Amino acid sequence: MRTIILHYHLFKNAGTSIDKILKDNFGDKWVTREFAGSNNTNQISDWILSNPDAIAFSSHTMTGPIPKIADVIIVSIMILREPVQRITSAYKFERNQNADTWGAQLAKQTTFEEYVVARLQKQGDAQCRNFQVERLATLRPGSQPKVQRAIEALDDLTVVGIVERFETTLELLKREINKYYPDFKIQTTHANQSTKADVELGPALTQLLHECNKDDRKLWLEGLEIMQSKALPSEFGD
Repeated sequence: MRTIILHYHLFKNAGTSIDKILKDNFGDKWVTREFAGSNNTNQISDWILSNPDAIAFSSHTMTGPIPKIADVIIVSIMILREPVQRITSAYKFERNQNADTWGAQLAKQTTFEEYVVARLQKQGDAQCRNFQVERLATLRPGSQPKVQRAIEALDDLTVVGIVERFETTLELLKREINKYYPDFKIQTTHANQSTKADVELGPALTQLLHECNKDDRKLWLEGLEIMQSKALPSEFGD
């Protein structure tokens, strides 16, 4: 049996730090690629099969159910983050990013409040509206509400991490990967952190963000509960 690690790298959810750890352990056996479409499970399967020597796979844009491949064990990873903190971090990152994307240009030209409002008004843009639910729900296609499918999809993942409990996340990740790769090690890292500059977050904007991301917060709390159930008391802390 071949065992691979599949990292669903959500934007501003400590994914760059996870990728660095994977790359430090597996070197050129860590690979990354981006995809298009709302269900690219078949493309992901082809990617895994066409890279027989690779061990760790990471992508920002994987959607659809987690692949099932004969004779391949898939250790799947996704990290969640408190939604308002994630959006704040995304704004800070895009404001300083050397890129011509719409989001980066918008962040450079607007206050945080203007950025949030513009992204909420943009058709099809989930960056500031239940972004994590949107992504996780694709793992469980169906007619049920997205938040229900997203929460159920947590059970499909091998490791559910939480940014705010990053050290615990790393312990759970190490424990799982060590089952297949005993030499896998964790060296604490915080790569690609956003600037510490403050943003204005008044009562009205706070209320708007909480209202537009209540499903994401529910998902995050479910992930936190899953983590607590799997972690040792010494790992989870207070």
